[in-house]
Amino acid sequence: MSWVVALGAGVSLLLLLLVIGVPIFVAFLILNVAGVFALLGVSGFGMLANSIFTSATLTALTAVPLFIVMGELLFRSGAMEVLLDSLDRLVGRIRGRQYVLCILLSAIIGALSGAAMAVAGLLGKSLYPTMVQRGYDKKLSAGSILAGASLDPIIPPSVLAILIATIAQISTGKLLVAGLVPGLILTVMFLAYIGIRLAINPALAPDLAAEEDGKPRGSVLMAFLRMLPSAFIFFLVMGLVMLGVATPTEAAATGVAGSAVLAACYGRLSWRMIHESLASGVKVSSLLLVVMCCAVMFSQLLTFTGAPQALGELVTELKLPGWLMLTIMMALPFVLFMFLDQIAIMLVLVPIYKPLLVIYGFDEIWFFTLFLIVATVGGISPPFGYTLFAFKSAAPDMPMSEVFSASWPFVWIIMLGLVLMAIFPPLITWLPNLAGP
Repeated sequence: MSWVVALGAGVSLLLLLLVIGVPIFVAFLILNVAGVFALLGVSGFGMLANSIFTSATLTALTAVPLFIVMGELLFRSGAMEVLLDSLDRLVGRIRGRQYVLCILLSAIIGALSGAAMAVAGLLGKSLYPTMVQRGYDKKLSAGSILAGASLDPIIPPSVLAILIATIAQISTGKLLVAGLVPGLILTVMFLAYIGIRLAINPALAPDLAAEEDGKPRGSVLMAFLRMLPSAFIFFLVMGLVMLGVATPTEAAATGVAGSAVLAACYGRLSWRMIHESLASGVKVSSLLLVVMCCAVMFSQLLTFTGAPQALGELVTELKLPGWLMLTIMMALPFVLFMFLDQIAIMLVLVPIYKPLLVIYGFDEIWFFTLFLIVATVGGISPPFGYTLFAFKSAAPDMPMSEVFSASWPFVWIIMLGLVLMAIFPPLITWLPNLAGP
């Protein structure tokens, strides 16, 4: 069987299974079983079992359930409410401060949990109704929440970054750290866009008098001090990695311990809370682990067919300029992420793309950070971005057409940021290089 037929049949089968609604892990499992049987016969199932065992015992993947548990503990500890109140005080009395508050809060939550859908649902339930009630524009409010949620998988810690690093066999710590500066750049771009919109049309936000709720605001110093515990959690997670003191897995474990201590300080720690956080972590991480095992096997089957090597030779013969090849490699997932599951497409493309990076001399950390941003923007890209539906479930009164309309300006802002980072690679690479090997 030629590599063209094998690759075409495999990808077509996977897309068909995803389109008809088969769960990701089941779709990958069916694909792998069919691929092993077609290429290797019955004797190949021993290799399938060994591949699953090897993938399931990868040390790097231990960070995934730990980061999920850490996020669950933080959400249940009351830390999010403290952050919201403190940021509200620090932002001060400016027109449209709820927009600013939404973006900043999302960026901070991204540094603590990295769950875009959870943040979209959380802010959709808590912040969006308040913004609408106070006279904020519905579309810009929804767009701000979606944009803020899109930052979370980019700003470390990021489960998606860990999955990409594992499949691509690159440094997990460096890929995590690489998302920090892009996340901050996108945060500034979102805030600049909102500022420009408000300058053009002040009616998008209420007057300052309408923002006052009569509650005592407290001092700026106290608001800052109340945010320090959450900042310390971020240091435990990423600071230790950047200093070379701990691996991502060790830092994640330290973050879980710190989150439990923080919950105890807020008086929220209980056996029930721990049980619910662990149960959620086990449920989500087990599904991700099964997908990862199947994705690794898929990558091995691709190698067996010779598809990556043949694609590399084909690309070499085409002699496309580097900028054009990069554009094609980013445009393909951008389109696919609009219609299909992000993780599934990501795990299919990473092993196909990896040999092409060697041919064009692309820095792996730089390229896969760009790829991560494209995967993230897919979550808020109509018509099937998962984050869009998470927000819609939290704000059922807003028509889906308006949710789509609210997301598009921020999708293009992220794509503009992506272009800037592609043109100036040091925006991504300088911080990971400082972190050392």
